[in-house]
Amino acid sequence: MVFRKICSVSLLVLAGCGGGSTASAPPPVVTAPVAEVIKPTPVTPVPVLPMSMLHTQSTKWLKADGSAVTLKGVNLGNWLINEFWMMGQGSAGIDDQCKLEAKLDERFGYAERQRLFQLFRDNWITTRDWDQMQKFGLNVVRLPFIYSVIEDEKNPRTLRADAWRYLDDAIAQAEKRGIYVILDLHGAVGSQGWEQHSGCAGKNLYWSTPEYQQRTIWLWQQVAARYKDRISVAGYSVLNEPWGTDAANLAAVVKTLYTAIRAVDPNHVVILPGHNSGINAYGKPSEQGMSNVAFEMHFYPGLFGWGQIGLQVHKDWLTCSTGSNSGVCEWDNRIRNLDTAFFIGEMQPWTGQGLDLGAQIARASFDTYAKYGWAATAWSWKVVNNTGGQGNGTWGMVTNAASAPVPKIDFTTASMSDIETLFKSFGSQQYEVHQPLQDWMTSSTAPQPFR
Repeated sequence: MVFRKICSVSLLVLAGCGGGSTASAPPPVVTAPVAEVIKPTPVTPVPVLPMSMLHTQSTKWLKADGSAVTLKGVNLGNWLINEFWMMGQGSAGIDDQCKLEAKLDERFGYAERQRLFQLFRDNWITTRDWDQMQKFGLNVVRLPFIYSVIEDEKNPRTLRADAWRYLDDAIAQAEKRGIYVILDLHGAVGSQGWEQHSGCAGKNLYWSTPEYQQRTIWLWQQVAARYKDRISVAGYSVLNEPWGTDAANLAAVVKTLYTAIRAVDPNHVVILPGHNSGINAYGKPSEQGMSNVAFEMHFYPGLFGWGQIGLQVHKDWLTCSTGSNSGVCEWDNRIRNLDTAFFIGEMQPWTGQGLDLGAQIARASFDTYAKYGWAATAWSWKVVNNTGGQGNGTWGMVTNAASAPVPKIDFTTASMSDIETLFKSFGSQQYEVHQPLQDWMTSSTAPQPFR
């Protein structure tokens, strides 16, 4: 379009100069090329495609028949392991799941705490969320959970009576809509990092406690035994952001988890978590006796000290514009040398950039990762806050509407009734969908935010 615009201006100049008249003609007005405005062309309704058992071979994610599959999706954060910033809470020092559990135990007793957590989980993700996810054209969800969703925390190596309630339901809901599920142990017993998103901030006891590591082996074998034949399970992400140890120890411990899972389940992809320093400590998985695996890393351009939110940091990362051996190009070389598939387990390419530009960058991120054959899931599906509305772009594909602000409550003093009301409200509050993101995610035409 730009080329045609320039040509048409040149033709006008030539015509003005060739009329044969001796009268002086006014100088031609040459206007700058106008970039073509690209609008999304959403495909609705999004079709439900047939599913098959997935596996990896070399750097590719493949279906059972050997054809390639592009996995693009989202995390279901704050559902089966709490992150208080995602629901407008965190006052009075109650800012991680362990602190909330302890406070509810202290105030109301263990049985009531269990009931309240069930109430929360029954409302945070409901059928309307699954229906909306399908409208975004997603075909995979990463499902973060804390160990105590499955294991009875008071009786180690014992399944809870309702151990499979939420994982079973999530897998069934996803399957109906042609969506795969990656099961992600976000919070291991003892916590595998110092951060609040492992369930218990400031603990990091997993690495120094052999019993916790053995219980995690037991846990993954229970999960693998239950889902080993389930085609809608895409894989097992064995430890989220396990940065509480060095890279070499991480690789050694993860290999024990791989071996334990393989003793039960030969079918599913085992996802090997990267350290915050990378994946080099693993070596080449095929030379370590590991197959049907993928590496996992989390990339957050513009966030957590990685430049500034905006177009430039994403352009540099996705187009390798700071050099041929930088950005995704460097990771593509690394993954090819290791001859292993890749999974971007977390990313956040749209927040704070305006709705349309953020949506275009998000679509460009998914498309770029797909070009390299990488699976990718954004963080996160649902993030609500105390004011409501998408504003300049929240972290959620959906958030609460401006007419439905989330009250901030003090769990140290709030009544049982107030806590119940808050938890119930998550299932019925009015949503504000990130509509440009939904439109671009399902568009048959791709955006060009970096031209």
